Amino acid sequence: MKRSLRAVLLALCGLGLLHISLFSDLCLRYVKESMRPLLIASGVVLVLLGIASVLLDRPGRDEQDSHDHDSHGHDHSGLPRVAWLLLLPALSLLFYAPPALGAYTASRQPAKPVAERATFDPLPAGSPVPMTLSDFTSRVQQDPARDIKGRTILMTGIVTPRGGGSWDLTRIIINCCAADAQSVKVRIYGGDVPPAGAWVSVTGTWHPGGRLGTRSAPVALDALTVKKVARPLNGYQDALPLPSAVTR
Repeated sequence: MKRSLRAVLLALCGLGLLHISLFSDLCLRYVKESMRPLLIASGVVLVLLGIASVLLDRPGRDEQDSHDHDSHGHDHSGLPRVAWLLLLPALSLLFYAPPALGAYTASRQPAKPVAERATFDPLPAGSPVPMTLSDFTSRVQQDPARDIKGRTILMTGIVTPRGGGSWDLTRIIINCCAADAQSVKVRIYGGDVPPAGAWVSVTGTWHPGGRLGTRSAPVALDALTVKKVARPLNGYQDALPLPSAVTR
């Protein structure tokens, strides 16, 4: 691979990173928001390396490389052909960014265990009560006060079909990037099953079963309303519903 071709490849990789991190929010499909500055910096470095490679290319360098090849039987002007494979992700980032993780990934993962909690703050007044899926899971299975009983809860997440008249409301959580993704799930009963992968806000009450406040209690909700919402920017966090999703 000639120096000029290496420069083009470096620049394309850098432009691909800048396209998804600086000029759009596509990077949030694969990494957390806190990683965006690192992607931007990496893209800038790759573009500068590509430009530097062109500027440092001396006239007559190709002729010298050709002489070295003729004299010693080795061509030092190229890289292994496998290096061309780097062109594929670069073009992908520029022209077709892979979709965000969704129902397909969540349906193939078990629910992420939630942390053990010794105490719980009282639920706020008002209805519905905005809640994360992890907090709902903890209160259903660990809160001895059973404060969640009879309360109308609001949560948002991804629709993951299960069959049998129920589906999972899912939040996919990443610590760094999509490769370490884990899922938190709440079973939803009642109403029509929305399309797989859709982002929805759900209001409902705890689905009775087992003994509330213990591991025997199902992490499930009887839905009262299901409304489609836009994918939030914090889609890879188990975050509270955005204010626009709260039913007044």
